[in-house]
Amino acid sequence: MRLRVLGSAGAELPDFRPPAFLLDDQILLDAGTIGSVLSEEEQWKIHTIFITHSHLDHIRSIPALADNIIITNLLHTVSVQSTVEVITALQNHLFNNIIWPDFTRIPSAENPVIKFTTITPYQECIVGEYSITAIPVNHTVPTVGYVVKSGGRTLVYTGDTGPTEEIWTYCSGADALIVEVSFPDSMKDLAEVTKHLTASMLVEELAKIDVLPKRILITHPKPQYYDLIHKEVEGLAISGVELLRDGSVYEI
Repeated sequence: MRLRVLGSAGAELPDFRPPAFLLDDQILLDAGTIGSVLSEEEQWKIHTIFITHSHLDHIRSIPALADNIIITNLLHTVSVQSTVEVITALQNHLFNNIIWPDFTRIPSAENPVIKFTTITPYQECIVGEYSITAIPVNHTVPTVGYVVKSGGRTLVYTGDTGPTEEIWTYCSGADALIVEVSFPDSMKDLAEVTKHLTASMLVEELAKIDVLPKRILITHPKPQYYDLIHKEVEGLAISGVELLRDGSVYEI
């Protein structure tokens, strides 16, 4: 499994882009960043996008992707998959012909650019050679993480979450875990209110995993505190822990 980090920041500033993780050039986990990084040809390879939750920084590049496809007159449908709460939010508040055209009916309802697919937590979804399962996590809106299996490898992505429980049972011995740390430890109160994690809170969450993943990749740091979060993450002295930077590529 080839993991390309298109974006991994908890806010947008120069050199810091919203979350999007591209698997083997064809499947996206979240869609905060697409067109500002990928060429047109690279964009056309994307056929499925799994969204963790409806917050703007995780969905904002889908409209531009759809626009690029229709402008190029490309016959290509992208399946956008998530839970019923997320799909409903996308339909009602984004692709509603007010904020953005309803690309689920363009160029036609039979052959749309965007196709919404509702998934059910805990039920395995098969996309080509990938097995992908949504697991609920603890955030301010309905949110799921994803357990991705392919070629004997397992990647777990939590999306945005505060202290949670269920997803950790799927992480034991995984090849890689992408997990958030949004704030430095000095901002723990804000992290708790907004249901995010700090480095010290992450330690408490990792203690819930029987066998730590081989790689623990930290996402969603607020750019203003990137250096401080980096220092705190390094101070954890946990094997395999790394704070992500946009543009990184990993072989899982």
